Amino acid sequence: MERFIVSARKYRPGSFETLIGQENIAKTLKNSILRNQLAHAYLFCGPRGVGKTTSARIFAKTINCLSPSEEMDPCGLCESCKAFDENRSFSIHEMDAASNNSVEDIRLLNEKVRIPPQIGRYSVYIIDEVHMLSQAAFNAFLKTLEEPPAHAIFILATTEKHKIIPTILSRCQTYDFNRISVQDIVGNIKAIANKEGVEIEEEAIHVIAKKADGAMRDALTLFDQSVAFCGERVTYEKVITNLSILDYEYYLRLTEMFLNGGHTSALMIFDEILSKGFNALHFIGGLGTHFRDLLVCKEQAGSKLLELAPSVAERYREQALRCSFDFLFNALTITTQCESTYKASGNQRLHIEFTLVKLSRIAEAKPILTTVKTPAEVPVKVPVEAHVEPPAEIPAEIPAEIPAAAHVEPPAEIPAEIPAKIPAEIPAAAPVEAPVEVPVEVPVEAPAETSRHKSPLKGTRSIKEMLKQAEASSANSDRVEPKEVGEQQFGQVELEAAWLAMAESEKNLTKLATAITDTKPLISEDNNSIIFYVKNELQKEWINKNCKLRLELFLQERLNNRNARLLVEVAVQDEAGGEKLYMPEEKAKFLLERYPELKELQKDMKLEIK
Repeated sequence: MERFIVSARKYRPGSFETLIGQENIAKTLKNSILRNQLAHAYLFCGPRGVGKTTSARIFAKTINCLSPSEEMDPCGLCESCKAFDENRSFSIHEMDAASNNSVEDIRLLNEKVRIPPQIGRYSVYIIDEVHMLSQAAFNAFLKTLEEPPAHAIFILATTEKHKIIPTILSRCQTYDFNRISVQDIVGNIKAIANKEGVEIEEEAIHVIAKKADGAMRDALTLFDQSVAFCGERVTYEKVITNLSILDYEYYLRLTEMFLNGGHTSALMIFDEILSKGFNALHFIGGLGTHFRDLLVCKEQAGSKLLELAPSVAERYREQALRCSFDFLFNALTITTQCESTYKASGNQRLHIEFTLVKLSRIAEAKPILTTVKTPAEVPVKVPVEAHVEPPAEIPAEIPAEIPAAAHVEPPAEIPAEIPAKIPAEIPAAAPVEAPVEVPVEVPVEAPAETSRHKSPLKGTRSIKEMLKQAEASSANSDRVEPKEVGEQQFGQVELEAAWLAMAESEKNLTKLATAITDTKPLISEDNNSIIFYVKNELQKEWINKNCKLRLELFLQERLNNRNARLLVEVAVQDEAGGEKLYMPEEKAKFLLERYPELKELQKDMKLEIK
């Protein structure tokens, strides 16, 4: 019985013409031989299984061939070629630096270099995995590598170029080997299968080629493994079973479920995948690759980026036509985030299941994360037959005022209704036939958190925190149901009474209440606009953004005039009058008299002002 030889050794290239996927390097080495421009040291670096050692052997065999061809390929018939093929050549030496990495090994090599070749012109020393040499061994090798004898040529091969010291790199011609493309691997496997009399499906070859990840040696090893499992007929189903590769059918089915919003079915498929022993991280990575393939084949120009069998690629193109660009982009974003945060997750299965649910909701156009809509975003439902003059802005909801120490969680979801279009301008004299109907769903008051966000103790808050909490309280006031308001005229007396009532209603916001109390409102010339003077632009901006609408609605209701408008203006101050404060005690006294909340702060924190 003939001894079995693995395909990686049996079909190892013996000339530059049979070298696959490294045509540029083969051409450079051949031209160096033709022009007799041989360097004394070469460095071949690149991934595993791409032909580094094979190229070194072909190069060494060619330069010692006694009668090479015109294309600079070894003849295979001379004594030098026969001795090399039979592993008895004394001119070509191979050394494994992984097991011979000491200083003593390099010293023996330096002594051997002095011996001239018996057959051929050169003594070639091929040192594989040269990065495994120790630091002392590299240093011992430096002098010989820089000034070797005229008959000596060194070829160093490594997969980790960065581990080689710079002094070695600077003495070598460096050749970077590339990964072999899927198409080259597929063509080589087809040729070997024909020689071996093995029938193999196109899809099975592509699976093996992708699994090899650019390494021809790995591809041939997987081919031998598949032949051993399947026999003379290698099928796609048997190959993925033997190599434990997840079938692309799962990804196609999952994508269809995502498009239809079937998250339950997606979870069932994921459970089936886990029950077959597949790694969850590999699954989510493969799902991301699937979405990438769908994205690139949406256009004809991107089809060349697919590394799939023609029949499978056609199915991908069909599914890509049913997927929008936004869907694929969002799906890629979600899967990438899931893959990057997988290892940090405490419940990894739940982490991926939640990702599948989010993917199912993309096509449904439903928000995945609950957000609180601003008043401008919440629609106002108005009957078609109603003629209503709305205020400048109608808030759908006005948040409740909450003490500063309370922490409020937003409602889980605010239902959205399609708003009816409201005319931009409605005559002021239009009669009110029906009240404005505002869809308001009062959320359940959320209790303050006690674990992470504990309410701060009295007397431990800073002024900065009080200001932030005041702003949060303003942004989370109670909803107010709009009431039917008339058009009653009002004067300065009625306005000042309503103004004091408004300040009392805002007493929880001490700074706002103080600003209202310290200001005398004025009625404009049109008898509808109420001028609210503030001290600076910052106050004006804050009131317009956070509470203008609420104050305006309060005044409309209290004055019984729906035409009342609130205008916030900055008062022009006379800097010439008033006493200037210089001493810290004077400034402190002025602030305490001006802002009563500082007195409470002083009392709570037991501060003594001097």
